[in-house]
Parts: sequence; structure tokens; C-alpha cells
Amino acid sequence: MTAPDEHRVVLTGVSKSYRGDDGPTQVLAPTDLTIESGEFVCVVGPSGCGKSTLLNILAGFLEPTEGTVRVGGRSVTGPSPDRGVVFQQPNLYPWLSVRQNVEFGPKVRGVPRDERRTEAERMLTLVGLDHLGNRRPYELSGGQQQRAQIARVLVNDPQIILMDEPFGALDALTRENLQDELRTLWRDRRKTVLFVTHSIDEALLLGTRVLVMGTRPGRIIYDNPTPTQSRTHPAFTHMRNEVSAHIYAAHG
Repeated sequence: MTAPDEHRVVLTGVSKSYRGDDGPTQVLAPTDLTIESGEFVCVVGPSGCGKSTLLNILAGFLEPTEGTVRVGGRSVTGPSPDRGVVFQQPNLYPWLSVRQNVEFGPKVRGVPRDERRTEAERMLTLVGLDHLGNRRPYELSGGQQQRAQIARVLVNDPQIILMDEPFGALDALTRENLQDELRTLWRDRRKTVLFVTHSIDEALLLGTRVLVMGTRPGRIIYDNPTPTQSRTHPAFTHMRNEVSAHIYAAHG
């Protein structure tokens, strides 16, 4: 049986600075953050506040200047298949078909052909691309490419899903559909999710908890659980206004 804290994320004193001609620039102030196993945490804030930096450190793509990152009690020292990342821009292999792109991870892990084909088809159906599996990525629209990337991450069944503005390039209807599917996936499998977005409504609709980050340097200035996923509920409106006020203040 999986331990309750197996996928608990703990950042302790994590900061990030870059060296420049005028000396180091701190883009992320020392940050303490705990994400419990199974939480759906959404991060919002103005551009340049360190949202993507925080996500990339957790993904293992960036090494913090100071501090530690631990998942399930183990130090994060680099990328891992247990932490699936959906990037802002699709990064599909252009020489493979859409289906082959989705199958790629399971193939590397040695999953039998029939099994990985079945899972790939299930994920393509989930994102509405089951009829485009034989196409090459360059034959798809930008939104379709992003949906294929989401399917490629989900097919690996990662325990932690890190998403950096994954729905930003999608049309409104597709975005709503994928929001619903992602929320259903989370309810069914209780993955741990860190979701970066510029949309306050999206954060409140998807997340069990919302963080707001401020700038100069990036830091968490607001951290609260979401009261409801219903847009019509007064608590939703209240929290939307509260989050919006914090983001507006962060610009100042």
C-alpha cells in the first residue's frame, strides 16, 4: 500500500538567483511550501513573478540556488517519470505520428505494444484527438498539439503532474472540456497537481488550493483553500475578488 505521504512535496528555503553584469538577481525569494499528496494546487500571479521558475525547480529542470526540494522524503536532483510536465508550448517529436508521440513514454519503459497502444488510444480519446492519431504534429493546429502533449504526459500515469499554462492556447470550448476532464482525472486518481495559470477563474474552478505570487523577487503572498467550484456561489465570487486584489497589489 502506498504511504499517505509518498507524493508529498516539501520545499524548504528554496530560492533562485541568476548572475548578471550587475551582480546576482534573485527571481525567487526563499520559499517554504508543502503540497500534500493528492492536492490540486493552482498558482497565479503577474508575469515575471516566478511561477514557472517554481514549477521548473520542482520538475528538476532548474537547481535552486539555496534550499531543498523533497518528494516523498526523497531529494529532487533532476527530472523523474513520477513528475510529468505539461509545458506552455507543445514539444512533440515531429518525425513521429501523434499516436507514436503518445506511445513514446510507455515504449521506453518497455510496456508491451498492445497495452501501450490501448492506453494511447484512451488518452487520445480523452483529449478529443482519437481521429488524428496518424497525423504528424505539424499537421495539427496549435491547440491540437497542446492536447496531444497533455495525452503524452497523462499516458505515463505520473503521480505528480506539473502544468505550466497548459490550456492557454486552446479555444474556450476545448479549454472548458479539458478542465472538466482534468478535474475528473484528479477526482478519480487523486494525483498531486501543481497548475500554473494566469486565469483566476481557472485556478478557482480546478484547484483545491490557490497560491498568489508577488514580484521583485518572486514570493508567495497568498495561500488559501478554494471554498467551491461553482461560479455562482457567493464564496467563489468573494475569493475571486480577494485573489484579484492580491494580484493587483503585486503589480504595484
